[in-house]
Amino acid sequence: MAKVLVVTSGKGGVGKTTSSAALGTALAQMGQRVVVVDFDVGLRNLDLVMGAERRVVFDLINVVQGEAKLAQALIRDKRLDNLSLLPASQTRDKEALTEEGVGRVIAELKEKFDWVVCDSPAGIERGATLAMRYADLAVVVANPEVSSVRDSDRIIGLLDSKTLKAEKGEPLEKHLLLTRYDAMRAERREMLAVEDVLEILSIPLLGIIPESEEVLRASNVGAPVTLNNPGCAPSRAYQDAARRLTGEMVTMSVPRDKKGSLLGKLFGRRAA
Repeated sequence: MAKVLVVTSGKGGVGKTTSSAALGTALAQMGQRVVVVDFDVGLRNLDLVMGAERRVVFDLINVVQGEAKLAQALIRDKRLDNLSLLPASQTRDKEALTEEGVGRVIAELKEKFDWVVCDSPAGIERGATLAMRYADLAVVVANPEVSSVRDSDRIIGLLDSKTLKAEKGEPLEKHLLLTRYDAMRAERREMLAVEDVLEILSIPLLGIIPESEEVLRASNVGAPVTLNNPGCAPSRAYQDAARRLTGEMVTMSVPRDKKGSLLGKLFGRRAA
């Protein structure tokens, strides 16, 4: 049965779009049929990160408003046949997205794919609430900084109140993806430690993505990091996170941390 996953954050610039592309691609590399949907109307960065910016003709709003068929707007990835992108509009108003229209598009996507990955805009605006509206599970992306974690706590509140599942009284799976983590800086107390973030947010840990130039390098060449350099530390962390989403038991480790084995015992789990 298809799953709708929203990748969200309270604060911009935490690596949400990069994570949407990397998780979606990692799931596709596992053989899953995946579509990544860009809800960030007006900015539209996901097509750049996935190297499809020159192939955009129709977008999410065109489909929501009935100006184009879904098949016309979907862009199949040139490297993976089972990975597609539904881009956002760069010029239209966010108000053009309607709850009914988004629901109809999500329902149609669920018939064609195993995973519908919704890349939400940051914050609590209309686009963000519509991106999470039909979600079955959520990945909350945060940096190990107080402001990022505080804003993520607010997003968790929205997930528990504004989604369709919340209205039905059903639980929504929520998982934390900690990005730009530097174990040595955390040890020097220059950023929050993993345990601190988990204590504040109280949701299960999906993965820890290390701070690395490989992530920026991949974005600059228009390729998700799991495709651009599958063997680098961030790629391995995203691949492990994607495996946990499918229910695999994968030991959690902190990249480049000498105490990784201990933390693995503390956080080793599966996400679904």
